[in-house]
Amino acid sequence: MIAAIAFYIFAAILLASAAMVVTSRNPVHSVLFLILGFFNAAGLFLLAGAEFLAMILVIVYVGAVAVLFLFVVMMLDVNFSAMREGFQRYAPVGATIGVILFAELVLVLSGWKFTPDVATLRLSPMPLSVHNTAALGDLIYTKYILLFQASGLILLVAMIGAIVLTLRDRKPTSRRQSIAVQTARRPADTLVLMPVALGAGIKTLGIVRKLPPAPKKIAVTHAEHAHEPEHH
Repeated sequence: MIAAIAFYIFAAILLASAAMVVTSRNPVHSVLFLILGFFNAAGLFLLAGAEFLAMILVIVYVGAVAVLFLFVVMMLDVNFSAMREGFQRYAPVGATIGVILFAELVLVLSGWKFTPDVATLRLSPMPLSVHNTAALGDLIYTKYILLFQASGLILLVAMIGAIVLTLRDRKPTSRRQSIAVQTARRPADTLVLMPVALGAGIKTLGIVRKLPPAPKKIAVTHAEHAHEPEHH
């Protein structure tokens, strides 16, 4: 009974947060609702007995991916109001792409079939000697080791490609520092001691600050004097 109540609570909050991710006007709020959705999805994984996936969802996606999204959104000064100006112009194209994606999802889901022995598999008891994390690691690193390594290589190539495409060498405009020159610098190279007499100030160096211009006097006409009230 408690597990069923927790399932409905986690599922309801997950659906609400997922809707707010899409409909929220503030991108920072969207990322925060995404983090809330990740936590509730982790709760659903815990109820299903997949504690490893729950911890991965919290540690990797909430602790790294979602926080990175939040920092990028907060650091980039993006004018979202200007980005939404052409919404009506691109709405037909977006609606067409949405219909195509929905049709693809329908085709994929309509092709699924349940195996004949799904009822017996559902009611079969879980082995008590091996917990979920050990069983998952056994499958990944034995049966699916080649696919696991291939996915790691694909992610590595994607990371290198993103770095190569975004890294630009701006030698004319960028300022660079030489650590060797900075550490080998002597005080006599950059520091000059000037013998300034007591009370002389900076006039000894020939640095004189110009005085601000005097305020202009406003001439008062006889007509303005006429409108002024008389004091007795």
